[in-house]
Amino acid sequence: MPPRFATTPKPPYWVVVFTAQRKDPDPEYEAMGAKIFELATQQPGFLGIEAAHDSEGFGVTAVYYSDEKSILAWKANAEHQTAQKLGKERWYAHYEVRVAQVERAYGGP
Repeated sequence: MPPRFATTPKPPYWVVVFTAQRKDPDPEYEAMGAKIFELATQQPGFLGIEAAHDSEGFGVTAVYYSDEKSILAWKANAEHQTAQKLGKERWYAHYEVRVAQVERAYGGP
């Protein structure tokens, strides 16, 4: 299991926040999710990921990147595009994608 908190550099850097409500459970979704997670971690500019999902199919995933160019390259990745298409057609009742530059970041104990 990956660490729960991403290790990110001093800002600025970028984040893509993906919030989704899944439809019915589907084993193919879990398999695709694992494949896309592994592929995402290998992309240039990838810094880390944080995710939380509940038992009712609602989830939030934040993926951190060094720059906007890296986000656009990941969006254009063919395997990622296939996963996006399947998500829209089969797996998500609703989703939101938000992209932002992180200007400040701090934490606590």
